[in-house]
Amino acid sequence: MSKESILWRAIYWPGHEACSLYRSDSEWRLEGTAVFLHEGRPCRLSYSIVCDAIWHTQTATVTGSAGDEEINLELSVDAYRRWQVNGVAKPAVNGCIDLDLNFSPATNLLPIRRLNLAAGQQMEVKAAWLRFPSFELEPLAQVYEKLNQFKYRYSRTDGSFATELTVNKAGFVTVYPQLWEVEGNEWVSAAIPLGS
Repeated sequence: MSKESILWRAIYWPGHEACSLYRSDSEWRLEGTAVFLHEGRPCRLSYSIVCDAIWHTQTATVTGSAGDEEINLELSVDAYRRWQVNGVAKPAVNGCIDLDLNFSPATNLLPIRRLNLAAGQQMEVKAAWLRFPSFELEPLAQVYEKLNQFKYRYSRTDGSFATELTVNKAGFVTVYPQLWEVEGNEWVSAAIPLGS
């Protein structure tokens, strides 16, 4: 079983996040825990995302706490890309392929791996965006443009946000300007190359 792990330091708020990516049989799993301070409230959020062999999100859990609020979310999506959270249908995000966690840089990896763009290519995607701190699931239209092997331009299609992401060979973001950056030298030794 191939496995790649990373540790981020948060810039926007005090905190850290550890995440691992591994393949189990025909599934990809992305699992991590973020510990950070938001508006004076300590937060601890653990997530587990299961994708199929072609990087379509299948299920996810987000558990932990945000201040005094306990968080326990189970997300699922069926073959017709119909999403549910704790058994409640979320038709606003029907058709979305990727899950995007608002509090984490981990999930940028999902469309990066799924799209497997060549340098100079770009693609628009619509993600199921789990907002923080509301934990509401909303659609978010995004564009990923691959600039070179380790650089992507990421933007929202409404023009409200754009930045340049640096990634490692596994597809993990190592520099997300003004939000997160990798700790240590994890980006040097990626074990699962893009395209796998």
